[in-house]
Amino acid sequence: MGSKLDRIPCVFMGHGTPLNVLADNEWTQGWRRVGDELPKPRAILAISAHWCTRGTGITAMAAPPTIHDFGGFPKAMYDIRYPAPGDPELARRVAELLQPLPIVADDSWGLDHGTWSVLSKAFPDADIPVVQLSIDMTRPPAFHFEIGKRLRPLRDEGVLILGSGNVVHNLMLRQRNSDFAYEWAIRFNDYVRENLLAHRFGALVEYEALGEAATLSAPTPDHFYPLLYVAGAAGTDEATIPIDGVSEGAMSMLSVVFGKAQ
Repeated sequence: MGSKLDRIPCVFMGHGTPLNVLADNEWTQGWRRVGDELPKPRAILAISAHWCTRGTGITAMAAPPTIHDFGGFPKAMYDIRYPAPGDPELARRVAELLQPLPIVADDSWGLDHGTWSVLSKAFPDADIPVVQLSIDMTRPPAFHFEIGKRLRPLRDEGVLILGSGNVVHNLMLRQRNSDFAYEWAIRFNDYVRENLLAHRFGALVEYEALGEAATLSAPTPDHFYPLLYVAGAAGTDEATIPIDGVSEGAMSMLSVVFGKAQ
């Protein structure tokens, strides 16, 4: 086990549209800066908004495929490969930490765009093993926070815990290619940022108590839940906000790093 000095930070990234992966913009530049500033992990455990299941699964193959889990995008999107190796031993370690919760060793998923879009910028060499943990959508927010807490020892074992989603994610009200942001989206983004920085994680677990701003910002919880895993894994480590901003009406790119970068 490592000491706090060599503990790997845990990170939540706002990933936005899949098209970001083809762009050189403030978001992708931010992902790259985060990757450059982090100590290189021995492996990555990713929780993506795009692998939602009944029960909890974990990718257990040695060579996870790159999944193009979207439609109607340019051919260049489907040509992208992120050939990071898997890590079956890490998958077994995660299952051990989460006992007695049943964990399904999965060989049918892989790395979806919530994971590879940010990793292709943060760690472009794809030389770090990556395992994905699914989100059990039948469970309440507190369950996902508790899972993050139980995964915290991995940070002392050289594993980067990475959540990928969006604090504000309402595609029905999105205004594409616009700098506009709804007032309620800004209010919810501010609420989340302030509670992250103050370690008021209970307020994040109870985010729905904010009312309409929460309902409109997270009409479904899939893009919010990855943040709860990272908050659970954070412990008392200091939070920094490397990327922030709401655009396209209802899309937040707020990202957080817990722990010291190098």
